[in-house]
Amino acid sequence: MTPTERWRESVETEHAQSDQKRGEVPPPQDHWRPFAQNFRADPHRTDDLLVNRLLQEVEPHHVVMDVGAGGGRLALPLATRCAKMVAVEPSSSMCQVLREQAFESGLENVTLVEATWEEAQAEVVDIVLCAHVLYVVAGIEAFVKKMEAHAREKVLVVLFQAPPQSQIYPLWQMVHGEKRIPLPSLPQFQEVLSQLGIDANVEMLSQLPPRGFDDRDDALEQLTDRLYLAPGSSQLAKLEEILPDLLQETDNGFIIKGSQPLQPGLVSWHPK
Repeated sequence: MTPTERWRESVETEHAQSDQKRGEVPPPQDHWRPFAQNFRADPHRTDDLLVNRLLQEVEPHHVVMDVGAGGGRLALPLATRCAKMVAVEPSSSMCQVLREQAFESGLENVTLVEATWEEAQAEVVDIVLCAHVLYVVAGIEAFVKKMEAHAREKVLVVLFQAPPQSQIYPLWQMVHGEKRIPLPSLPQFQEVLSQLGIDANVEMLSQLPPRGFDDRDDALEQLTDRLYLAPGSSQLAKLEEILPDLLQETDNGFIIKGSQPLQPGLVSWHPK
């Protein structure tokens, strides 16, 4: 099995496991709608290490594209530096946040393409960026090749060294009685690039602290959603039983005991 085939299998089996736990309730049409407002961030902030690193890649004459731009957490700060930003995003709720943020910040050089990358009709630009999107892309080869075809100068990809939800994977065994099937992440992406003959540079960035919860109720609510637990189910009762012993209080709220920090890597290459 090739790296791209293994990648597809990982994504599809993880999704199938999620669907099985979700039961008859279909996935939401816009997964991000309940969380979209949480992705608002000041485009002019100076304390975001990833933004600061990406700004080093951008010159004032550049046209940049952010594939999977979300609410513009990265696209809008980069738009303050570059000549034009093309933001590709399929979620209507995220697009609304991005539009609002761009308007409030007076950024008039942002063009929004409301579509999946696979379906997007997009122009060729200088730099294509894709941050924390690829984990759930089954057709990784076509996705990457399309990014490369739309970049004149370079492609930038940001991925964690482990799946974004890996901090709660141990809870799957406790609640569902089975291991969570992991999504692919940076190590598997490097194998994909090698298969595709892409010679990329990988720069590991600063670790991020474990993701936390505001309080115990917030932890229960978030974990109920992430573990696909139905109201009144024995699995939810199990989570409620074990959760107090799983949480560790910090200065900023609560984290899951033993959570490992996530470390992002910046992958960059010049298109052929």
